[in-house]
Amino acid sequence: MVEAWYMDESQEDQRAPHRQRPNRAVSLEQLRRLGVVYRRLDADNYETDPCLKEIRRAENYSWMDIVTIHKDKLPNYEEKIKTFYEEHLHLDDEIRYILDGSGYFDVRDKDDKWIRIFMEKGDMITLPAGIYHRFTLDENNYVKAMRLFVGEPVWTAYNRPADDFPARKQYMKFLADEA
Repeated sequence: MVEAWYMDESQEDQRAPHRQRPNRAVSLEQLRRLGVVYRRLDADNYETDPCLKEIRRAENYSWMDIVTIHKDKLPNYEEKIKTFYEEHLHLDDEIRYILDGSGYFDVRDKDDKWIRIFMEKGDMITLPAGIYHRFTLDENNYVKAMRLFVGEPVWTAYNRPADDFPARKQYMKFLADEA
């Protein structure tokens, strides 16, 4: 089961958990109100999983690939890790399914505070277009993830500030409607 919490303000290693003391847990319902969708799937059987097949059909996820983030598997590893951790948004939803390993997605709440979401094997997350977020590995330094897209993949990340994009404005309207 996915676990999420509000982050502390420490600037130490980005791969550390960064829990506040005391820990301030964030529920799946709180994530849902931010537009973040979580699912738990059978990563050992992802190639034949009928649940994944149905999600892909229902959400029109027509394109996918698998990426391994590890120093021995990803070209320009150090540069990529830094890029993933820069606060940004996308103009389309970001869908990631963890097939092995683990890492963190950080998202901003409605008050602009960081929430850290721990993802491990079997976790699938959808981050809505326009949400500020970032990704980092945890201290295990390894994740294998499926990336899903509607149509052709668009890899463009827009670093903050990116408030003038229609996707950001639409996301802010969604948050206001949720309040």
